[in-house]
Amino acid sequence: MAGSGSGGSGGVTGGKSRFDDIYDRPDPRAYFSRLAPLEYEIPHHAQPVFRQVAAERAAVDDGRPRKSVVLDLCCSYGINAALLNHDVTLAEMYERYTSRTARTMSTAELIAWDKEFYAQRRRPDAVAVIGLDVSAPAVHYALAVGLLDAVFTDDLEQGPPSPRLSRALAEAGLITLTGGGSYVTARTFAALLDSVRRPMWVSAFVLRTVSYDPVVRTLAAHGLRTTVDPSRTYPQRRFTDVREQQYAIAAVRALGGDPAGREQAGRFHTLRYESRPDTSG
Repeated sequence: MAGSGSGGSGGVTGGKSRFDDIYDRPDPRAYFSRLAPLEYEIPHHAQPVFRQVAAERAAVDDGRPRKSVVLDLCCSYGINAALLNHDVTLAEMYERYTSRTARTMSTAELIAWDKEFYAQRRRPDAVAVIGLDVSAPAVHYALAVGLLDAVFTDDLEQGPPSPRLSRALAEAGLITLTGGGSYVTARTFAALLDSVRRPMWVSAFVLRTVSYDPVVRTLAAHGLRTTVDPSRTYPQRRFTDVREQQYAIAAVRALGGDPAGREQAGRFHTLRYESRPDTSG
């Protein structure tokens, strides 16, 4: 569940590389240094989408005394929250965390540097974001620098939400996800939706190597209708090696997709799924 579903070279599961070791660091420098050569880019593509969806979801709360919050699932170091709520680009974040200045800092110095940086770039339309990820170091960094308003490390694949997370979920109105569909299943979504109290929307970018159908069925059982345009894909990152590419091509074909021009061209691609309350009657 750690991270944004980027995968990586810390081992291979089913042919897809994993980067588990970059999520247990006290700050995101290793994350950006490792993913930069692979041109990991899905948060960049999600940035305008999440801003638009968050604005539309906030409009539903007009007249409520309290606005609903965004839950970023598999949030890692708060990358999606940084891009959602601040005037910053993913390219700028890569440059920042791989810079000579960043390399010479202690984690405490980096946190102070980041706290000021993001505070100065906070957007006037910023929304409250809570983060859920099993990596405690990652979420605690994001909390320390002000990217996330609250953080949780519950593993919902293994059990129900803690009382503290359940209380926070009562305020949630939008779940965002960039690629974590490789690591979390319908069990996690069922656990989340069982605890919400507001109309819930889900905006998710999921690799084409993974079937999202079980999640779609779970969302439907909770009154949500999911839409997707299978002809529109969003690149996630370059493959680590030929083995990983071969795995991706085979997985996409097994799910009825066409890897031509996408996975065959050297990158993982995602689909965008939007789930909202079904009002069709």
